[in-house]
Amino acid sequence: MQYSWQMAFSAPVSRTATKIAGREPQAIGRLPTPGSEIDHGAADAQREKVKHRITPKLQRIVFLATTASGTLAVATRRMLALPTLRACLPEFQRLCHLGSPRARHAGAVAGWGLKPSTRKAREHADRHRLPYIAIEDGFLRSWGLGVEGHPPHSLVVDPLGIYYDASRPSALENLILAAEHTSEAELARARSGMQQLRELRLSKYNHAPDRPLFDDDRPRVLVVDQTAGDASIPGGLAEADDFQRMLESARAEHPESEILVKVHPDVIAGKKEGHLLAAGQLPGCRLIGETLSPWSLLDAVHCVHVVSSQLGFEALLADKRVVCHGVPFYAGWGLTDDRRHCPRRGVPRSLAQVFAAAYFGYARYANPYTGQAGDFEQTLELIGDQTRQQRRLAGRWVTYGLSSWKRGFVGDFLGDGTAIRHLRHNKPPEGAERGERLLCWASQLDSAAEQRCRERDHVLWRMEDGFLRSIGLGVDLARPLSLVVDSLGIHYDANRESELERTLNEASFPPALLQRAARLRERLVALRLSKYNVPGARRLQRPEGGRLLLVPGQVETDASIAHGTFDIRTNGDLLAAVRQANPEARILYKPHPDVTTGARVGALSPGDERLYDLEVGDVDIVDLLDMVDEVHTMCSLAGFEALLRGRRVVTYGMPFYAGWGLTEDRHACPRRRRSLELDALVAATLILYPLYVDPGSRRLCNAETVVALLEQRRADHHQPAWRTHLYRWYRNIFIGKH
Repeated sequence: MQYSWQMAFSAPVSRTATKIAGREPQAIGRLPTPGSEIDHGAADAQREKVKHRITPKLQRIVFLATTASGTLAVATRRMLALPTLRACLPEFQRLCHLGSPRARHAGAVAGWGLKPSTRKAREHADRHRLPYIAIEDGFLRSWGLGVEGHPPHSLVVDPLGIYYDASRPSALENLILAAEHTSEAELARARSGMQQLRELRLSKYNHAPDRPLFDDDRPRVLVVDQTAGDASIPGGLAEADDFQRMLESARAEHPESEILVKVHPDVIAGKKEGHLLAAGQLPGCRLIGETLSPWSLLDAVHCVHVVSSQLGFEALLADKRVVCHGVPFYAGWGLTDDRRHCPRRGVPRSLAQVFAAAYFGYARYANPYTGQAGDFEQTLELIGDQTRQQRRLAGRWVTYGLSSWKRGFVGDFLGDGTAIRHLRHNKPPEGAERGERLLCWASQLDSAAEQRCRERDHVLWRMEDGFLRSIGLGVDLARPLSLVVDSLGIHYDANRESELERTLNEASFPPALLQRAARLRERLVALRLSKYNVPGARRLQRPEGGRLLLVPGQVETDASIAHGTFDIRTNGDLLAAVRQANPEARILYKPHPDVTTGARVGALSPGDERLYDLEVGDVDIVDLLDMVDEVHTMCSLAGFEALLRGRRVVTYGMPFYAGWGLTEDRHACPRRRRSLELDALVAATLILYPLYVDPGSRRLCNAETVVALLEQRRADHHQPAWRTHLYRWYRNIFIGKH
């Protein structure tokens, strides 16, 4: 079956860019020998046969299938299981394993790069005259390592070669050659992307510790070793001896500098072989064998020597001088000091042009937790949030007073790289060692336990439900998708500062973050999402009359009432105050869902019905927020959700969203000394403060991922399961209201 491809660029392809093919894409199964010379005259003749589809706004190579098959045969089942593979290959309707019967009808074959393990897949493609598509991890891959189960957020898809193999053309090389046509808007996007990578200190992998290495300003040079067998070494037209020559060059060219030799940790551990393990014995050389963030290394040096490591490109992003002793994808464009040359390149390109080609045009992005395709910026936000929280939470934890149900998921929210020890529910915090971080559920921490923690120098952290929690109520044991973990206080306690309050008081909110918050806010409103996302049993038409007010009831024994209110602490008192201040308004009262199910305290006293016009406990909170003009509340999260929808909000307590100039407040908090725009409040409350977890992988994610998951879950959620009804019966009889 014939399967042809066209290559679509963002602009007409230059004369230089057309002199690189050497063969039609269909014949890529027959690979040239590494290091073989390319006949440029034959390349010109062959290239004339390849038609270019000009698409001004496309910034990547697009594969256009001309067969009805639409099936891609994938070399290994491990590749086929990647959760982002399908989203990164929208050209294909079906993916199958190369060994399956369906592979007989495939129009192309895919394998992992051009490594020896792909030989059978490439031979199959060559034998059946099918395109071979090389797939590899992208340049912004994930927080953790693939060998530790972290799926890729980015893949590169190449029908010509692969970016690390300079012995033949690749789609990335073509894109860089054609980069003279990159639009100014795309270059501005590239400059912004590079700046964000620097500010967030992100790399291909982001699990390594990021810390200063030295406290002096001695000049230092970095020499980057690679593991033996790395395919990018021969692909970079280099060999093992080039590493020793690189080290000798670095020592000779920088006699006054300390030479830092970065070797892989597995080489130090004896699990793999490297090339420069003995360098630590040389005068003026220091071996760096621990796992470290590339940015920690780059902060310490003024020059970087590489053979073909991607660390060299990240050094360019860090504005370091880079010397290439092989031919990585970023060499040959005038950005690096090249000791080896590739005749196909040699045209000057800016760093922004190369970055745009590699990160926007060549790499493809998808969210591994939702399976949805994405882009560079969305992936940057997700991995950036994961990395920020992982670095914040890494270390040892002791939990105190958590139920067995909460112990089952709290570890997910603390992330990888943590060690957790659980104290028994009734065991006092003296069971923790002095100085350990002690984590408790905020509403269950009493003052006596808090005092004992202070006496023993425990760093006390408090945990509570997040603001985009679940489909279903926590009291019904619906597992949360979001929690908050706070080292200062907790967001609902107005008597002390919390991490959220400090962020709102002190943080800067750059335009990119505010724009992200605005998109998130608009998405929440459009999808009609709230904290619990419990659907209402009936729809309500807006009552006729004047101003329509919503008063959301609260659980009167809740910790937010105890710590976030002043003179008004019951639902009845709140209704009385609202009615007194608004005698002509129509008031809707919605009891708290936990009160409605009989689990918590907060029912009105007899006679309080006269204080409102209509009870709407069985109406969806989102329907009500869309309908009313104002929300009057003690400290309910419904007030925050009303702000998202542009409603006037009057507070009778001091919730976290009050005191910033966005609400009309009956009380003041002197600590809150700043007026904020709504999207700054959204950014701090929904992006920076909470922790989010994907329930499928049980890994940290971000707000946008949880919004997509809630949307998917809500489509499958109708009525509470029989287990929920059974638990409610048990709870109401044996536990009672609390």
